[in-house]
Amino acid sequence: MRIIGGRCRGRVVRFPATAAVRPTPDRVRETLFNWLGQSMDDRATLEPYAGSGVLSLESLSRGARLAVAVDQDARLVASLRDNAAHMALAGCEPHRADARRFLAGEVRRFDAIFLDPPFGDDPWDWLLTACEARLAPGGAIYAEAAHPVAPPAALTVVRSGRAGQVYYHLLRRPEDA
Repeated sequence: MRIIGGRCRGRVVRFPATAAVRPTPDRVRETLFNWLGQSMDDRATLEPYAGSGVLSLESLSRGARLAVAVDQDARLVASLRDNAAHMALAGCEPHRADARRFLAGEVRRFDAIFLDPPFGDDPWDWLLTACEARLAPGGAIYAEAAHPVAPPAALTVVRSGRAGQVYYHLLRRPEDA
């Protein structure tokens, strides 16, 4: 897996092989960052199910000032920290934690929130609402799932697509869409 944009374009992201990790493919990441704008200058991002952390690293490569990445697997958190250090990407804030507990205690607002929970989980009933509360004005939530995601009333799908068995969506508050 490689970073596809920004100052670290082409750099390899290394992470432990685990069945639970399903990194966002290059083609889908390219679409996502086209939707968000190629530059992430001075933005803050949150990735509650980081896995490989490639979306956080990609954001930092494109100028984000902060990328908070959360995963329960200590090996994945360590590899994310190592990748960020190896690429000299300041602003990486990895946490080993459960996504739901982390979101319940987080108070900061984020410009982009990346949601890619394991396909075997189905956290969408609480996850989108919890993330909407952490969304900065004008911010967006990116969601990847094995099925189309139905947003709560506070959010609307402004873009969506499908790549193989992955459905991906960009959500915003209606007043920000």
